Amino acid sequence: MDTVLLCRLDAMPDGGACVADAGLANDVVVVRRGQQAWAYLNRCPHFSVCLDYEPGDVVTYDGQVLMCAHHGALFRFEDGHCIEGPCAGAALTPVAIRIVDGEVRHSSP
Repeated sequence: MDTVLLCRLDAMPDGGACVADAGLANDVVVVRRGQQAWAYLNRCPHFSVCLDYEPGDVVTYDGQVLMCAHHGALFRFEDGHCIEGPCAGAALTPVAIRIVDGEVRHSSP
C-alpha cells in the first residue's frame, strides 16, 4: 500500500498543526500533541469552509484545540469534535494516518 508523506512530526511544534496535500478533495490538517498526531480534512462542518484563513496558517489554542479561522469554532485534537462555536456538537472529518520513523503518513487508495 502506498503512503503519502504529510509532514515530519518534529517539524510541528508540540501543540501545533500543519496543512498538507494528501491527494484528497481537501488539504489535510495534522495536529500534534507530544508523540501523537491526528489528521482531519481542512473543512469546517460549519458552511464547509477551510479551517485556515490564509493557506497553511492554522491556529491552535493552548496546544489542545484547533480553531476555525473563519468562525472561531474549537475542535479537540484527539477526535475532531467541536466543543464551542457555531457547529458545536459536529466533528471534523478524520483522515487515517500512521507515524513511521517520525513521519506522519496517509495511506493513499
